[in-house]
Amino acid sequence: MKINAIKAVRMFDNGFMNQSFAFGGEEGKEYFDEQIIYRSSLQNFLLDTDEGVILIDTGFNADFKAPAKKLGAPLYMGEQVDDYMQAFANLGYKPEQVIKILITHKHNDHTDCIGFFPNAKVYIAPEDADVMKLEGENIVRVTYKDGAYKNFPAVEKIADGLYFIEAKGHTKGNSIVILEYEDLFYMFHGDVTYCDAALKANKLSIVYEDKDAARITLDRVRQFVKDNPTVYLSTHCPEGMENLDMKRVMKL
Repeated sequence: MKINAIKAVRMFDNGFMNQSFAFGGEEGKEYFDEQIIYRSSLQNFLLDTDEGVILIDTGFNADFKAPAKKLGAPLYMGEQVDDYMQAFANLGYKPEQVIKILITHKHNDHTDCIGFFPNAKVYIAPEDADVMKLEGENIVRVTYKDGAYKNFPAVEKIADGLYFIEAKGHTKGNSIVILEYEDLFYMFHGDVTYCDAALKANKLSIVYEDKDAARITLDRVRQFVKDNPTVYLSTHCPEGMENLDMKRVMKL
């Protein structure tokens, strides 16, 4: 499989999150400063390949009503740029071109538009697929059948250089996607952290279903980043787009 491009599907920008939200998952929100603010946005990603388009997550549908900006809110998603399908179309693609959708986890900002891609196989961990009641021949419940990859013990190979990796914690079926491309490792991590600052500070957000598993996942992610030149592609902060644009390798 030849990669032609990696692109961000932009939905929201110019938002914010506070430190208590982004860092407070283990010690508690009260140990962090609500007045320290990090930038927020919302974007998913896609791979343009010679075989077709592969999506990593699909964001909110057109009928989603984002919460209004509010002083003191732990998270403000930002100003809407586009809904997911319009943002996807703005990149010059049609739904019929999508051959695979790799879902990092079940939350709506990662899954709402699954049904708009008629030719796509949807790869998702069984725990999250069950919660979402996903059925049909196009749904692939990933079994992580291909053993270990680097320091991650449970992996399913999607194509040469493209791996779907078990990363439980944020949800019980949380996964990440890693692409090897041009001597770099592109990590599409969903919501392992909500901002890059949390990765650098080694802090969990307050949003998880299994705290112990989330800690193991964050430890593995940080070790991978230390060991391999990694472009860290976040969903909820604009560094995700900036890292992609600049091929910026994460330093810890």
